[in-house]
Amino acid sequence: MSSDTAPPNVVEDLHGVVQLFSDGSVVRGVESAIMPAGPFPDVPGVQWKDVVYDATRGLRARVFRPPAAAAGEGRKLPVLVYFHGGGYCLPEYDQPALHSCCQRFAAERPAVVLSVQYRRAPENRLPAAVEDGAAFLSWLRAQAAAPGAPGAEPWLVESADLARTFVTGVSAGANLAHHVVVRIASGQLVLDPARVAGYVLFSAFFGSVERVASEAPPPPDVSLTVETTDKFWRLALPVGATRDHPLANPFGPDSPTLEPLPLPPALVVALGRDVLRGHMLRYAAKLEEMGKAVELAEFPGERHGFSKGPWSGATDELIQILKRCVRACTNDCE
Repeated sequence: MSSDTAPPNVVEDLHGVVQLFSDGSVVRGVESAIMPAGPFPDVPGVQWKDVVYDATRGLRARVFRPPAAAAGEGRKLPVLVYFHGGGYCLPEYDQPALHSCCQRFAAERPAVVLSVQYRRAPENRLPAAVEDGAAFLSWLRAQAAAPGAPGAEPWLVESADLARTFVTGVSAGANLAHHVVVRIASGQLVLDPARVAGYVLFSAFFGSVERVASEAPPPPDVSLTVETTDKFWRLALPVGATRDHPLANPFGPDSPTLEPLPLPPALVVALGRDVLRGHMLRYAAKLEEMGKAVELAEFPGERHGFSKGPWSGATDELIQILKRCVRACTNDCE
């Protein structure tokens, strides 16, 4: 390299938290600068621990189980697989707001909740995160197939009914949830004897080259801007891909049709003050047109990410909707 070669320059800057340089290098700052402010309450009696599901990549999941399961009452509980958000670039599976949210899901459903780590962009661009999601579900299948085998996770053996698994996620995690559910429904990913009884998309991070109504113009006072979602996609998608890439737009020109797939029942959560609202409304409408089982839950006054923010009347209502969805999908009459 000659002495007059210019140093690498920043080509993408995500609020100073992720900087991508012209030579492909990435510098990460302090993520807490753009995370929701705490403190976030703990839920008494909920136990949690981390387990490794991919030793090669060092990927983990955090397991939460409610007081009833921890007390050894013997009743197997439904399972919520939860993929975190952050535009595929932020944050981590153990982020404090998410930790508190998963504790509450575990206690109030009640359920065994698994918060899943996956590789992040731009160091690992899509489809890396989706591959990790599929690897986690393969690990879960192995847990169901051989509960007494060496290395089996005892909390799952004791407390989890893996035939009542729900795949959930918020924002990018909801996008990921969609893609792994499609892989299962299309036969690309085998889950038996575990089973996905339903899936829940909280404000899924979908995109398209053509703007939806909630993006142009966006609602006032949004917590996630169109400029930020565009930056996330430039950092997360394969280099040169547009927002019509199948990993961004499930109904894009090159996206496989969902119509013939036996998708499980879906709960789609759309927020009134969210630039992604239009994508969620379109997703629910398309599923309904195809004759799929889908419920749309709208929260007109809420902004992106409210489900893992401070507890409120709206989050209380969301918990009740989630409980009803799980009960309906599993014929649970408790």
